[in-house]
Parts: sequence; structure tokens; C-alpha cells
Amino acid sequence: MRPRESGRLIGKRKALSLDENRRAGNAPPSLQIRELPPPVAGVAAWWCELAASAPDLEACFDWLSEGERARAERFGQPKLRDRYVVGRASLRRVLGEKLGLPPASVPIVRGPRGRPRLDIDSALDFNVSHTADVAVIAIVRDARVGIDVERLDREVNVAGIARKFLAPGEQAVLERLDADAARRALLALWTCKEAMSKATGDALTAPFASLHIDIAGAPTLIAGTGVYAPDRWALHRTSVPSEYVATVAVWRDL
Repeated sequence: MRPRESGRLIGKRKALSLDENRRAGNAPPSLQIRELPPPVAGVAAWWCELAASAPDLEACFDWLSEGERARAERFGQPKLRDRYVVGRASLRRVLGEKLGLPPASVPIVRGPRGRPRLDIDSALDFNVSHTADVAVIAIVRDARVGIDVERLDREVNVAGIARKFLAPGEQAVLERLDADAARRALLALWTCKEAMSKATGDALTAPFASLHIDIAGAPTLIAGTGVYAPDRWALHRTSVPSEYVATVAVWRDL
């Protein structure tokens, strides 16, 4: 099954590698990827737009693994499926350039707890975050990395999320802010905690409420236990468009 364009099936064909497509005269997809300023030395980051034309979407689909294609087919909404396909192809292009491989040949596998990793060059770690029609990618060597991005205009239940996921000190900071400032601060805190939980692979099972992060200046983990001990972590804001907030978390507990 192939991606659909306006509800109709795009024709089936055997998936081709980048070199095979070039030999056949097929253009690679025109992906909107730009490298961001490094959040910190040793960490590289990219900004990806997830819109694509029908021909580009078809070419993106050819780069995916069988498992990725199967996952794409399970999306109930065509827009969500197409964003996934473009996002995965963008990740494969970025990793392929780092590894010197065609995008279709990048060996992405599911690691412990489903966290994606490379089946080669185990010292190279990567992470991806999506929101609406954009994605951010982070890559680091000899560490684990997580990244999260949020739109700053996102409406959230500040009080409810704060009670469940924020440390008491973080809640106290939000209580001193007006409603809009508290909402934006919550989103900034969330990107920090989500990025950390993606680096470990814990996702929402991470102890969010016991992680106390100071975002008054550069984000800093000031309290946490176990694998979330502060001396194991560095948090860095990422230079994304002004309507977004993004954080990279680097975990050096290898």
C-alpha cells in the first residue's frame, strides 16, 4: 500500500535506494531541512518542514524500511501519515549524510523500550521531536540525546499539568506569573522534561514531578534522583523560530 493523494492510491512500485533512483532518472525528494546553530558544542540539530508534494511524498516513501512503511499505513488520518513519512525520510537523509550512506540504507532499529537507535556506529545517538507540521532532529556522539519542541501558542491546562508533572518549586514559580507567562513557562519546562525522558527512553514513565528545573536563565536541572541526578545532565535551548520553544537534553551516563 502506498501513500494516498486526495484519497486515491498512488501507484505501487518496488522501493528504490537513492542510487537506484538516480540511475533511473528519478529525482530525490525535495525536503525542507536546515541545520540549526549547535545548541552546544558536540550537538548538531536540524529543523524540518513536514509538507511535501505528491511526487516528493512518493520518493520519501521509497526511503523507508518495511517496518516504517507498515507504521505509516496504520495512521488513520492521511495528514498524520504524510507528516510521518516526510519526517522519517528527513531523519534518514540527515543520518545518511553523517554516516556516508544512502537514506534508504540507514539501519534504524528499535532499541530498549522502543527507543530508535542505529544498528551500526553505536557511539552516534539521535532523537526526533514533532509538533504539527515541523520536526527537529538532534545528533550527538558518545552520549545520549533527547529533544522536544512545542508551539508557544499551544493552549494547555496549566494548573492540571503543573499538579501532575511539576516539582513543588516549579509550581511555586508558575504561581507568581500571570496566566500567559505561566503557560509559556510550563511549555518551556515541559520541553526540558520531555527531552530528558526521550534520552533515557522512559517517556511518560519518567519521574517528571521529582525533576526540578530552573528556567530563569539557561535551563538547569537542580534536583533529580537515580539516572536523573543533576550531574549527569545538561539542558540547552535550541535556536528555533520565535513561535516555538525547543530543548536538547544531553545524558552522559554511558
